[in-house]
Amino acid sequence: ETFISSVVSLADDPLMKAVIINQAIPGSAEAIKRVKAKRPDILCFAGEAHEDPLVIQSSGADLVVSNDFVSRGYTIVWAAKQLGAKTFVHISFPRHMSYETMSRRWAIMQEAAKDLGMKTAFETAPDPTSDVGMPGAQQFIMEKTPQWIQKYGKDTAFFCTNDGETEPLLRQLLAYGGIFVEADLPSPLMGYPGALGIDLSKEMGNFPAILKKVEAAVVAKGGAGRFGTWAFSYGYTLSAGIGQFAKNVIDGKAKKDSLKDLFIALGKYTPGAKWNGAYYTDNNTGVRAKNQVLVYMDTYIMGNPGKFLPTTAQKVPEKYYTLKPSK
Repeated sequence: ETFISSVVSLADDPLMKAVIINQAIPGSAEAIKRVKAKRPDILCFAGEAHEDPLVIQSSGADLVVSNDFVSRGYTIVWAAKQLGAKTFVHISFPRHMSYETMSRRWAIMQEAAKDLGMKTAFETAPDPTSDVGMPGAQQFIMEKTPQWIQKYGKDTAFFCTNDGETEPLLRQLLAYGGIFVEADLPSPLMGYPGALGIDLSKEMGNFPAILKKVEAAVVAKGGAGRFGTWAFSYGYTLSAGIGQFAKNVIDGKAKKDSLKDLFIALGKYTPGAKWNGAYYTDNNTGVRAKNQVLVYMDTYIMGNPGKFLPTTAQKVPEKYYTLKPSK
């Protein structure tokens, strides 16, 4: 209620033209509903919605922008193959797998691996919200990763659905071998600084400089060509990019239903990286949403020199958009 009322109070400002929520935590749909009831003229945008797609879509939001868990289910596995992976290991726990976005993405990853001639495996990690907490979950990953590398081999790509567990995973993959394409919500700041023990206070806010420093440390540890990320933080880009998009729409320079205009706004904060995406497709009805778009950026592989993989140029087979997770 506190969150909802603080969002709704923004509508009391007569100069308010747009409200952006990122990440759109539970309660965002209700907050947007109430803002629109009070002031239908205010543009409402949501980034990385936590609520079920149909809930946030029916809130009256002008546009909801989320990471493209469907396309990335395919492109992350495709990228792993480009880096020489023969096996793809997905690390998660029951709470995360109960989310539609994560269970659908894992189903797509398994199908993609089959289509691309790779093996998949699922490893269960502790939930950081359980009794063991984040320290216990991280300790588990620290101890298990060397065993997993021994079990599956060094030509194995690992993916983890929890951000906190990504740091110890990266630390051990850099020490023992293994491949890492990108994090659940990719950024050079996700897991890498802690895993590499680097201080980025001087580079704060400067993503090209942050990436350069992270990349140099990865290369120094022998990880060239085996570790990736998005070159710019997804969270930061989404906030700044949707802000720019809102401004462009208000100024009449963009249309709120134009993907091209959205990518131009996001691209202002990600020079050199390409974006792609599609409107969300409901898994049960096959109906495409008009106000929720799923986006993703090219994957950057660190090396000397590093390179962008053309992930956004890949044609994601249509069948993945309606693939249902197995019960």
